[in-house]
Amino acid sequence: MFKKILIANRGEIACRVIKTARKMGISTVAVYSEADANALHVRMADEAVLIGPPPANQSYIVIDKIMQAIRDTGAEAVHPGYGFLSENPKFAEALAAEGVAFIGPPKGAIEAMGDKITSKKLAAEAGVSTVPGYMGLIEDADEAVKISQQVGYPVMIKASAGGGGKGMRIAWNDDEAREGFQSSKNEAASSFGDDRIFIEKFVTQPRHIEIQVLADSHGNCIYLNERECSIQRRNQKVIEEAPSPFLDEATREAMGEQSCALAQAVDYTSAGTVEFIVDGDKNFYFLEMNTRLQVEHPVTELITGVDLVEQMIRVAAGEKLGLTQSDVGINGWAIENRLYAEDPYRNFLPSIGRLTRYRPPAEVHLDSHAVRNDTGVFEGGEISMYYDPMIAKLCTWAPSRGEAIEAMRDALDGFEVEGIGHNLPFLAAVMDHPRFESGEITTAFIAEEYPDGFEGVHPDDVTRRRLAAVAGHIKLVMEAREVRISGAMAHHSRSMAKDWVVTVDKSDFNVHLEQTDFGTEVSFSDDGMLVVVSDWTPGQSLFSGMVDGENMIVKTDLMRGGVRLRYRGTDIRTVVRSPRVAELASRMPEKVAPDTSKLLLCPMPGLIVKVDVAVGDEVQEGQALCTVEAMKMENILRAERKGVVSKINAEAGDSMGVDDVIMEFE
Repeated sequence: MFKKILIANRGEIACRVIKTARKMGISTVAVYSEADANALHVRMADEAVLIGPPPANQSYIVIDKIMQAIRDTGAEAVHPGYGFLSENPKFAEALAAEGVAFIGPPKGAIEAMGDKITSKKLAAEAGVSTVPGYMGLIEDADEAVKISQQVGYPVMIKASAGGGGKGMRIAWNDDEAREGFQSSKNEAASSFGDDRIFIEKFVTQPRHIEIQVLADSHGNCIYLNERECSIQRRNQKVIEEAPSPFLDEATREAMGEQSCALAQAVDYTSAGTVEFIVDGDKNFYFLEMNTRLQVEHPVTELITGVDLVEQMIRVAAGEKLGLTQSDVGINGWAIENRLYAEDPYRNFLPSIGRLTRYRPPAEVHLDSHAVRNDTGVFEGGEISMYYDPMIAKLCTWAPSRGEAIEAMRDALDGFEVEGIGHNLPFLAAVMDHPRFESGEITTAFIAEEYPDGFEGVHPDDVTRRRLAAVAGHIKLVMEAREVRISGAMAHHSRSMAKDWVVTVDKSDFNVHLEQTDFGTEVSFSDDGMLVVVSDWTPGQSLFSGMVDGENMIVKTDLMRGGVRLRYRGTDIRTVVRSPRVAELASRMPEKVAPDTSKLLLCPMPGLIVKVDVAVGDEVQEGQALCTVEAMKMENILRAERKGVVSKINAEAGDSMGVDDVIMEFE
């Protein structure tokens, strides 16, 4: 077995590999860019080597720099994680030339299956069902349009060396094919150093289901069931689960056997994933094979009990697989939510900055449920503009899907992130969505259920009342605290006001608050009473307690006159006033938001790639105005309405902050 391995990656996956290596008694070497000098993976590793400036193409994907780090530290093997060099055959070749083990598949398998064009041809030759498309290289946008017309819209434009949603676009017409081809090509070149593009038919209403395979160098290959990855946004997976709520045993077996046959056809070793599109009749079509560890591998580990990283290390060391297909079962259900540094209220645009608060829920591993959080950040650390915006992967396990969802709801409620925009509210909303609960999901779920973007969750009447009760309880605790601080005698506490008006989501509740031996009784004037039991004290950012006999975990921020409450995707400011103050407040005019309709504001911190218009141009609704690059993704900003450009404040190469004015209109 290896004594020392180097992890050629960063963030949560580097931390994940270090954990297993440590468990196996293997020392680890981290590599890091200047932007990651204080990163968690650097702190966790036994050794760390600086490899260059922040941009990945000057550090993490420069093979020579990784090789020098290997020589300097004497590492015997390298785990590439995912992304970066994980599917680069030249990297595997360089390692082989140095006599260093690659904890992944051999170069030939990477070349055959890592390249999406080649893998589709091989899959077709092996009798695997594939999606119709054009597998040859495409030279320019005109050819892309011609091919798209031949395949038939809609089409998927994809980077041959792509992954993680980078370099992918869906085109429904010629204009989108032309524009998507160029954007995919640019993203592919930036992210992978390979700008080759191919086009395939986009299957409408599909489910994205993938098979995890594991093979050794002794001819053994098994599949570890499937993962459902249909909840996606911009082709980037957001929520995954294992097993799939859609597959039956016969389909699972057919997909698994086909995946293993394909892997063995190219002498594949290590962990890999075969991805399929599955239609409503359970017909499945090969998409691609990812010749690396997948981001969503934890859900497979949770239902099988197999440590995939450990298996990869053992296979790379020449060992035989320690389990057979008959040893692989399905124990319970697991769900993974990807926590991203992106603002769901601003069309999920990337967010960067310092994590002023980062408190994930406690990890637990019980017979009733489990909570796992794979992360590469810490409180006080920074989210950089140079890398993928993932903060953490929150996973839950339970005996059934319903119980796993409920465990995830509680875990999301208790996850505290402050300082940056993040998608926790959106993830919580999806967990409560009836369509997700039913398992009737497709890759179009987000586009169909949130066509105008995510605007938060508006609580129903039951939830509003429960939140009003929480706000009332907090008010009573604060009032009692103020009395104690003032040094007032006990008779003053009896004279504290008990009648209040609680405003929740523009709904006013007249309540009577009474502290009893059993908790706070919140009596509503229009009938009904809720009892709140909690040991919440001022200064705590999480309210945890029982409301009407049910557990509630609510994020709290005290503010003048009330408290901000965040719960299950709801983010509202509750105000607790005396009846007289509430009456006066109702007569106050509402503050009018400033008019920005004639301004194009930068929606995220990023770099202006190009400006598509000039001063004096008349633009039409939907017309591209400029392109902003952030976190390796290109974002095209379009005109919301017809207008004339009167002023342009930025040019290609300029760095912009959130809400900086890019251009103005007459």
